[in-house]
Amino acid sequence: MAVMGGFLTRHLLALLAGFCLDLILGDPRWFPHPVRAMGGLIAALEGGLRRIFPARPRWELLAGGLLAAVLVILPGGLTWLVLRLCATASPWLAFGVESLVCYQLLATRALKAESGRVYQTLKRESLEGARRAVAMIVGRDTGEMDEAQVVRAAVESVAENTCDGVVAPLIFLAIGGAPLGMAYKAVSTMDSMLGYRNARYLYFGRAAARLDDVLNFLPARLAGALMCLAAAACGYDAKGAWRIFRRDRNKHASPNSAHTEAACAGALELRLGGPACYGGKEVEKPWLGDGTRTPEPVDILRAQRLLYGTAFFTLALVCGLPLVFLLFP
Repeated sequence: MAVMGGFLTRHLLALLAGFCLDLILGDPRWFPHPVRAMGGLIAALEGGLRRIFPARPRWELLAGGLLAAVLVILPGGLTWLVLRLCATASPWLAFGVESLVCYQLLATRALKAESGRVYQTLKRESLEGARRAVAMIVGRDTGEMDEAQVVRAAVESVAENTCDGVVAPLIFLAIGGAPLGMAYKAVSTMDSMLGYRNARYLYFGRAAARLDDVLNFLPARLAGALMCLAAAACGYDAKGAWRIFRRDRNKHASPNSAHTEAACAGALELRLGGPACYGGKEVEKPWLGDGTRTPEPVDILRAQRLLYGTAFFTLALVCGLPLVFLLFP
């Protein structure tokens, strides 16, 4: 039992160190990142599998399933092997490597930085520049957006990515360490690249999309509830956040995507979601929240505070409480 406690303590301390590194360093573009490697691997495997398997639904389902299996097993397995090899050399080396992996799988500082560029550009009164900046973090068309639409898109991006960029990785890192965290990030990356309901990916990307839905089911709901708690800590409308979270969190077609958006909409007294253009085509999406006021640039900063509050509450839940019991039995 003492050995297990020592292992869990080192493992959770590595997560804590990685969280701190993320807040300090963010995601420098020059630094190698596992998500970029995963993206390259996904693209290469997709091309190879499409050449091997016929372009028919059942074969595309099989090919997509094989790709998903490889992407879950390979990054997680390699991470486990590297950590095992490091541990044989030195426990401190294993701790350092796991801390680095945990840091790279979290995106709190990066979400703040990317949305912050939108805010700073709006403050310089450059709507065209803000449209380009928000286009870097959303998939919709931004060329015709007005200021309120740009702000809404940035706020939605921060709210939605709070789950899959921060809360869910923290949960999986706490449960299974860097190997499980890496496997989760692989699934999330697959979903972002393949999880579309269009002619190309309707069948090929189905395994990735379903797996992502399963893994994010509990984290999405926890993230929404913790964002309501963060709203209270930040001095925003916590009652409104909880009310809108409970009322609107299941409005999106995806079972997981609206939970944090709904909580954010209630906390900031905004309407988020609604119709948006993708590839020149308008897509009808439900509104979240009551929208008692027009979005303004400072709402991006408010969404960032909700992001950080949710991140700290999640860390306290999955890492802080277990460490208290392990270090002070």
